[in-house]
Amino acid sequence: MPHRRARLVSPAQSELKDALGALRDELALPDAFPADVQAEAEHAATAVPTDPAAAGLVDLRGIPFLTIDPEGSTDLDQAMHIERTGDGAVLHYAIADVPAYVTLGGAVDAEARRRGQTIYAPDGRVPLHPAVLSEDAASLLPDRDRRAFVWRFEMDAGARPTSTTLTRAIIRSRAQWSYVDAQRAVEDGTAPDTLRHLVWFGEERARRESERGGASLNLPETRIAPSADGYTLEVDDGVALEDANAQVSLMTGMAAAELMIAGRVGILRTMPPASDEDVAAFRAQTVGFGLPWVEGVSYGDYLRDLPRTPLGRVVREHAAGLFRGAGYAAFDGELPELTVQAAIAAPYAHVTAPLRRLVDRWALLVCEALANGREVPNEVRSTLDELPSIMGRSSQLAGRLDAGAVDRVEAALLHGREGEVFEAVVLRRLDDGARIALTQPPVEATVAQGHGAPGSLVRVRLTRTDIATGTTEFTAV
Repeated sequence: MPHRRARLVSPAQSELKDALGALRDELALPDAFPADVQAEAEHAATAVPTDPAAAGLVDLRGIPFLTIDPEGSTDLDQAMHIERTGDGAVLHYAIADVPAYVTLGGAVDAEARRRGQTIYAPDGRVPLHPAVLSEDAASLLPDRDRRAFVWRFEMDAGARPTSTTLTRAIIRSRAQWSYVDAQRAVEDGTAPDTLRHLVWFGEERARRESERGGASLNLPETRIAPSADGYTLEVDDGVALEDANAQVSLMTGMAAAELMIAGRVGILRTMPPASDEDVAAFRAQTVGFGLPWVEGVSYGDYLRDLPRTPLGRVVREHAAGLFRGAGYAAFDGELPELTVQAAIAAPYAHVTAPLRRLVDRWALLVCEALANGREVPNEVRSTLDELPSIMGRSSQLAGRLDAGAVDRVEAALLHGREGEVFEAVVLRRLDDGARIALTQPPVEATVAQGHGAPGSLVRVRLTRTDIATGTTEFTAV
């Protein structure tokens, strides 16, 4: 589907503000950090050295790292540099050294365990760490000396790692790019070498993904952001460079998993494979949609080749049913029964977002010790088994907030338009109706009766909105 945007203006925005506040209260989201947490973070921000000699770390400030993130981001977890070497390349991938600023067992650590991850809401995010760390001292902002875990990958012509190291170091990013600006620079020929080489890397890693049977859904993302006169709701497929950038994180997570499995200690991100029955049911659905998944084509290749059309989105929505059961498996000694993340088709670990996700801090400490032939600290390995439940709980909370916020913003967008008729695409059938996506504004909803087949265009009439509960009701025309 094309990029779609809608802006909410008064009078509905006042009611929406109250509804979003009530949603925060309902979910008991944490607010400001306790005084002892804030004080500890402020002390760490100034006390932790970033001079290589004082910190006793390798000086990698000569490498011209850059960052690529959504527009306006300040919590920058990753920076990269790619240099072509003959047919292959060397990738340096720097990850914010959050453990340097967060002492295990300290006040900031305890509060981070309570939160689990940064949670994003239209009326402001609920950060994992105080801003003095996540948006300043520990963030890989440009033109500042920063502590980082630096992965170094030597790669062959197919972007396959032939040698991997992991070092704690001091780096200095040279530039902060947004995805949109980076994509534009690539297309108009003004991009620096790292961005140009990232295109090559993404293409090669996508081929490697196909070879191992991995798959990416790439569903359109719904984003809500405050604007000068209310909120903006956007639904779009992003830019090509986002997929390439994601491949850097995926390769790093796979390397981390290999380290931990070899060392027999760590925490993996896992997902069981789809059952034969679910795969057969999905294959039959694709025939009914007129986009058959033929025998001999891998699941990932089929998804990658789907058209960017309403019908293609419908198929991706149904494919999501095969991406279920993701979780974490902590281990120390005996390996867990499941070590593979089925969608990636390889063992995988979360290690690239420690500013925003609790589990990455532990995984990085485990990997850095293993990569350099040291014992994993007991204070790290003895607490690994606490992480799966923390991350599961926080992910459920994030999902409830995201769904509730989108529902309320969508209701506010449509408030006052009751009685109007809209064009929509049927996404999937439900027991009591169908799930639909309006073509404009970018709203998803449920229609009770008179729906068409998935992928078909229908006309629906808005009959009711309730901003407080995030309810929108339609009837078929």
